[in-house]
Amino acid sequence: MKALTYQGKHDVRVENMPDPALQDRDDLILRVTATAICGSDLHIYAGKTPAMEDGDILGHEFMGIVEEVGPDVRNVQPGDRVVIPFVIACGTCFFCQLQAYAACENTNTGRGAILNKKSLRPGAALFGYSHLYGGIPGGQAEYVRVPCANTGPLLIPPGLGDEQVLFLSDILPTGYQAVLNADVKRGDTIAIFGAGPVGLMAAACAKMLGAERIFMVDEYPYRLDFAVQTYGVLPINFEHTEDPAEWLIEATDGRGVDASIDAVGFEAKGSALETALTDLKLEGSSGKVLGNALQPRDAAALSACRVSMRVSSMVSCSAMPLIKG
Repeated sequence: MKALTYQGKHDVRVENMPDPALQDRDDLILRVTATAICGSDLHIYAGKTPAMEDGDILGHEFMGIVEEVGPDVRNVQPGDRVVIPFVIACGTCFFCQLQAYAACENTNTGRGAILNKKSLRPGAALFGYSHLYGGIPGGQAEYVRVPCANTGPLLIPPGLGDEQVLFLSDILPTGYQAVLNADVKRGDTIAIFGAGPVGLMAAACAKMLGAERIFMVDEYPYRLDFAVQTYGVLPINFEHTEDPAEWLIEATDGRGVDASIDAVGFEAKGSALETALTDLKLEGSSGKVLGNALQPRDAAALSACRVSMRVSSMVSCSAMPLIKG
């Protein structure tokens, strides 16, 4: 089969790779019909993700048609169309029983987060990602092996095209979870930092939940223009607005917003020093976005303010049961 493989910083290639085969009794083999590029893939491409190896197959936002199933697979069968979540979860461990699938105890053979110096168990395995999270081949390929097929795959009803459901794999649940974490309510005024795909999904979900005013902060006019046209946001271009937090305070009569959502995360634009430390993997990311997200409110409102951060895409699949239900 053909697959997109990692070959080092700024070097990815489509190569011929061995077709995947069933390994465990609850595996399935998927023929991929649609896949996407995530911001997390760009972190890998830029060389900012540790424990990548040459030849790793990328991709964690994908869907397709079930070709083959192991003998213990109960929930899907060959011919079914499914979306595959980013996180690989067993469905039976302590955290899976709490629907905290990103913390699954049984699927990751890696060490987990690089900052985990204690004996805590690592988070769940992830498709197409670092060997810290299992090094499982991803879905930017013609075929992919899907472990734990009784837990992850989402069965797609007839009549829905791939483009209507593909985002259930990662960015839509991530944006939705951010809005839930921020406790957005009808009539709220909120600020979303970042007009990329996750920020747009957060805006769509906030609007669905009844947010009255949605401010969106970004530096690219084409992204802000799309957000205005599609979701009716109020744009703030920080290339032209020196202090977005101060602007938000003034725009809300000195009261600030009800909730802020950081939809930028790992590669937030910060100082030259922060960028250098991130490149050397000595700094997790710039704190500039989080600082701006925390500022647009007065001291009296601080205790009531909600801030939701997109720490990583791993949050996405903790939202999958909410999407399914």
